[in-house]
Amino acid sequence: MASSTTPRAPSLSSLSSTPKSSSSRLHPATNSNPPTRSWLRAGGVVIGGGGRMRASVCIAALNQVAVVEGTEREREERGRVLSTVEVELGDRSYPIYIGSGLLHRPDLLQRHVHGKRVLIVTNNTVAPLYLDKVIDTLTRDNPNVSAEYVILPDGEQYKSMDTLMKVFDKAIESRLDRRSTFVALGGGVIGDMCGYAAASFLRGVNFIQIPTTVMAQVDSSVGGKTGINHRLGKNLIGAFYQPQCVLIDTDTLNTLPDRELASGIAEVIKYGLIRDAEFFEWQEKNMHLLMARDPDAFAYAIKRSCENKAVVVSLDEKESGVRATLNLGHTFGHAIETGFGYGHWLHGEAVAAGTIMAVDMSHRMGWIDETLVKRVHSIMKHAKLPTAPPDIMTVDMFKSVMAVDKKVADGLLRLILLKGPLGNCVFTGDYDRRALDETLHAFCKS
Repeated sequence: MASSTTPRAPSLSSLSSTPKSSSSRLHPATNSNPPTRSWLRAGGVVIGGGGRMRASVCIAALNQVAVVEGTEREREERGRVLSTVEVELGDRSYPIYIGSGLLHRPDLLQRHVHGKRVLIVTNNTVAPLYLDKVIDTLTRDNPNVSAEYVILPDGEQYKSMDTLMKVFDKAIESRLDRRSTFVALGGGVIGDMCGYAAASFLRGVNFIQIPTTVMAQVDSSVGGKTGINHRLGKNLIGAFYQPQCVLIDTDTLNTLPDRELASGIAEVIKYGLIRDAEFFEWQEKNMHLLMARDPDAFAYAIKRSCENKAVVVSLDEKESGVRATLNLGHTFGHAIETGFGYGHWLHGEAVAAGTIMAVDMSHRMGWIDETLVKRVHSIMKHAKLPTAPPDIMTVDMFKSVMAVDKKVADGLLRLILLKGPLGNCVFTGDYDRRALDETLHAFCKS
C-alpha cells in the first residue's frame, strides 16, 4: 500500500536479491499453450475474435521476442508479484501489481473482470508479442468469459478521434454491454485511448491497464488520465477515469526498444526532482543499471515511481493542485510534440528537453542553484535523452502552443518549476515573464 512517507532506496547490494512480495496470495501460473488468433485488417486497424493466427502475419514481429517461454517450472518461478501498490480513492481504490511473469497469472486479471465480455485494445507492435498470452490468461478455466480485440496502428500520431472510433466500432459491432471490461494492452497511447473509450462507451464501462512500456508502467497507466490529442494541442480531449487495476509485468520490458526504454526513464527522473530527493540520488548512482535493463533495479524504480504517483493521485485526483506538479517539463514538452509533429519525438524525449528548459527557467528565477542544473543535465545525458528541443522549434511556436495548454487558467499560463532544495517544486502563475522569454530564446534559434 502506498504511504505518504518516502520509502528509503535500497543499497546496491540489496538489488542483487529478489524483493519479497507484499502480496499475501501467490498462485503460480499453469503451463498451457494459448490458442493463436486470426487477424482481419480493415482500414489500418486489425479486429478479431477467435480462430487461429496465420504464421506469416506476424513472423517479423515475433522475431523481436527476447524471452523464450521456457519450461513450466521457469514460468512458475516468474509469475510472482514483487509488490502491490494501492491507489487510495475510497470506493474507487485499486491495486497496481508489479512483478515478473504476471501475464501468466489468471487469478490477478480475472478477479477484476465482472462481466462476461472483454475487449482488448492493443496495437500492431504489441499484439504479436502478448495478445494471445493475455487472451489465454483472461479466459483460462473461465468458460463464462469471452474476449474480443481490436488492434490499432502504433504511434502518437494515431492518438486521434478517427482511431478512437475504431474501438467504438468494434465494441458496438460485438454488442458489448455495460458489464463489459475493456483491457488496455500496450504503452501510453493505447492506455489513454482505451481508458477514454471505456469512460465514454455506454457512459462508462470497467477497464484494466496492462502497460508494456516504461513510460506507461511508471506514469500514464496510473491515475486515470485518459484522452486523445487534437491537432492544436496534446491531450486536450479526455476524461479522468480510473481503472479496476494496473498489472505491470516487468518481463515486457525485455522486448522494448532502447529508445522507448530511455523515453520512459524521463518520467522516473521527474519523480526525484519534484518530490523524492533520495530517489533522484539513487538514480544518479544506478542509471547504468537501468540502461542495462537490470531487472531488480527496474523493479525498484517502477515500484517507487508508482508509490510516488499513487500518493499524489490520492491527494488530488482531478489535478486541481498538487497533481499538476507531476507535469514538470510537460508544458514545454507538449509544445515540442505538437509543434514538431506527433510521433517525431517520443513523449519522454520531449519531456526530457522540456524538463531541462523548466530547470533553466527555475535557475533564472533564482530558485535553484547551478549545481542542480548541472546534475539534471548529467542524468539526462546518462539516460541518453535530449537536453534541448529540436532546431525546428521557435519562440513563437512555443508560445502559440503553450497558450492553449491545459494548465492555463483565466488566460494565465501556470508552470511547474523547481524551487528550493532537490525534491521541491511549485505549480504557479507567479513568475517573471522575462525569465520565460530568456529561457525560450536561449533554447530557440528564433
